[in-house]
Amino acid sequence: MVDFIDDHKQQYGVEPICRVLPIAPSTYYRAKELELSPEKRSQRSQHDDFYLGEIKRIWKDSKCRYGARKVWKQLKAEGIHPARCTVERLMRQHGMQGIWRGKGKITTKSRDDQIRADDLVNRNFSAHRPNQLWVADFTYVKTLSGWVYTAFIIDVFARVIVGWKLSNRMNTDMVMAALNQAIADRNNPKDVIHHSDRGVQYLSIRYTDKMADSGVIASVGTIGDLLEHSSPLALGQSSALLFPRS
Repeated sequence: MVDFIDDHKQQYGVEPICRVLPIAPSTYYRAKELELSPEKRSQRSQHDDFYLGEIKRIWKDSKCRYGARKVWKQLKAEGIHPARCTVERLMRQHGMQGIWRGKGKITTKSRDDQIRADDLVNRNFSAHRPNQLWVADFTYVKTLSGWVYTAFIIDVFARVIVGWKLSNRMNTDMVMAALNQAIADRNNPKDVIHHSDRGVQYLSIRYTDKMADSGVIASVGTIGDLLEHSSPLALGQSSALLFPRS
């Protein structure tokens, strides 16, 4: 909001903008004062700035592999002594995360008591025409700024992605955007089977209502159907389409 006010204050003035945005003029002026005189910031904020710089240095030196525990230990070895909870808080706020050895992130969160559609595919991932069967899933990619999630919908007949969305959160909005794109790009096809796993995003009321309103038939299988039983549609190939190497 401070940046927005800076960009538009010459045209509209600070106070009129603050009346529209949920920010008091005094808050804006205080933020600008602290930008010019950082020594007036709270002691905790000043400490956070120092610790954050050291945390980023160690995390990047580890090629983004260190988690909070190893970063904290390395800081102590260098004579810097923040609390471990401070390291965890700053890394979480700035999207820094270590790698897991032997396991990946859990993307499919399901509930056994949640109502879901029947499995209409039964692991038979084949189609004889376009828009006969779509499969939906999402994966994740590690970046320097944190985890990025990729939702996608693939037309099994054409072996192409017909809808996709990138997000830093794996929520219903992400998979809804991919579904909306697929429906629009394929000119609102009717009676196409949409197959997914039991992830709560795909079983949400918003998502299932959108499919029903659009004439898309829901099919829900088990975790790993797409990966284990349809090798041409494996996530590695799908990710390559979304993230081509330059």
